[in-house]
Amino acid sequence: IRYVTPMRIHLDQPTTVNVVRAYGPGLVRVGERSFSHSVIVTASTLLEDWRPRRISDLQESDLDPLLRVRPEVLLIGSGLRQEFPQRATLAALYAARVGFEVMDTGAACRTYNVLAAEGRNVAAALIVEPVA
Repeated sequence: IRYVTPMRIHLDQPTTVNVVRAYGPGLVRVGERSFSHSVIVTASTLLEDWRPRRISDLQESDLDPLLRVRPEVLLIGSGLRQEFPQRATLAALYAARVGFEVMDTGAACRTYNVLAAEGRNVAAALIVEPVA
């Protein structure tokens, strides 16, 4: 009988990669920083205080910072529930041929972490709705 020493298996991530550590109503935490407003996150960039507070607030001009980043995949976290923006608002993404998915913010956070850990060029536009 041969015994093998147990080994911990964990995901090694460079310390420079932004990771979403927590999310919930009115809150998202990226690394050690907590935000009560919407943010855009990439592995190396954090755009604080992104304007939209609800998916219905999203305007085409709000997508400009995302187009500058040129992600391979864009995740749009729409708040507590999955809601889709107006098609006209997303026209800039279609025109720039940026692939995107719309999901609730919790799902966008989880998906972002997985793709960022894989080294993918991913951006997450996370809408943090105000708490009533």
